[in-house]
Amino acid sequence: MKTLVAERITVAYGINPPVLRDVSAAAVPGRMLAVTGASGAGKTTLLWAMAGLLRPVQGSVTLDGTPLRDRDHAAAQRVVLVPQDNGLAPILTAGENVQVALVAAGVPPAEARRATAEWLERLRVSGQADQLVEELSGGQQQRTAIARGLALRGDVLLADEVTSELDATNRQRVLDLLRQEAKRGAAVVLATHDPEAAAVCDGELHLVDGHAHLLR
Repeated sequence: MKTLVAERITVAYGINPPVLRDVSAAAVPGRMLAVTGASGAGKTTLLWAMAGLLRPVQGSVTLDGTPLRDRDHAAAQRVVLVPQDNGLAPILTAGENVQVALVAAGVPPAEARRATAEWLERLRVSGQADQLVEELSGGQQQRTAIARGLALRGDVLLADEVTSELDATNRQRVLDLLRQEAKRGAAVVLATHDPEAAAVCDGELHLVDGHAHLLR
């Protein structure tokens, strides 16, 4: 398993003022890190930088000491991002969204079908496997996106507000599955505004006005 480190990164969008300033964070195998803060504090920006989607204007993002070049490089190194907006293809079914991602990652089709069925069942959306994404509720879409991310079995899992659309039962189920990923040895980072979700993590990085404060 791999350690993903953002070291003293400053991130801006175009010529706008930086969203993150001199922020450091580490995704460590076997541990869950909560990234907390108010809306607009930079939680998503930090995860995008750690996922290779944004290049810092200062500082570095490294995976086991090797600089992360871009999102393709990160994905090839098994850095999985579950985005806040779910990132599902609306023209595909729930099952197809999971299966296509697995096949694209090199999983043989038969194994991809088996894993798709398994993870949709674990997220309690197997009954929606053949429904188009646009026909699903917000919570069902979110759980499908989580199933896709977990099915990829990444070394690093970056989860952005993945419990925001869920009821208490499904939220607890997702948190338990994230903990199982950490026990498997994955490094898990959970961006959340939910204090109860943050409390189950091993550490907490709190963002305020683009600056980071390590609370525990």
